[in-house]
Amino acid sequence: MDFTSMIASLYNVIAQTTNEGGGTLNWLVEKFEAGGGFMWPILVCLAIGLAFCFERLWTLSRSKTNTKKFIIDVKRALDDGGIDGAKELCANTRGPVASVFYAGLLRADEGLDAAEKAIIAYGGIEMSFLERNMIWISTFITIAPMLGFTGTVQGMVTAFESIKEAAQISPAVVADGIAVALLTTLFGLVVAMILQVFYNYLISVIDRLVGDMEEASVELIDALYEIKHK
Repeated sequence: MDFTSMIASLYNVIAQTTNEGGGTLNWLVEKFEAGGGFMWPILVCLAIGLAFCFERLWTLSRSKTNTKKFIIDVKRALDDGGIDGAKELCANTRGPVASVFYAGLLRADEGLDAAEKAIIAYGGIEMSFLERNMIWISTFITIAPMLGFTGTVQGMVTAFESIKEAAQISPAVVADGIAVALLTTLFGLVVAMILQVFYNYLISVIDRLVGDMEEASVELIDALYEIKHK
């Protein structure tokens, strides 16, 4: 089953549920149907955008660690087992901070400059991993209202064509076209706002993780410097 079929099946399930239960969902389905063909791509933007949001939420939640505790554990491992002990601890700990530490410890024997360069390089790699798929969420935030505005233009064209065919202006003649124009804009903006809230939250989480990486990297370099000059 392709993605379009999945969306159609989901819509049919929602429609059946709302027909049985009524309420807000029933109103949404009615407005969705009245919005015309552009409502489908707007719905697809919402579905795919939310999928990327949930994927990022799950990934970033797995990337969180207690950075302060981890730094203390690494320093203790350096004192007890040396660089090899610290590397083993980092290898058994998930998260970007542990990965950056491991990259720096691998080059620690080559000197502090080599370790620092490895930390900076791998920090960039980890940052790109944290930001993966964020561009797609941003894309759907932009596309959803644009589709809504395109539907608005289509609705207005339909309204003017109805006036031309009827050779008169009355609410009944233009009602359908104006309904399409307003509903597509409304749904496009709502989809963009929903995705924007997720996007801003994800950016704040990424910023905190990057800040933790930078702070922890300084702590690691200081710890390695102390070991080298004991």
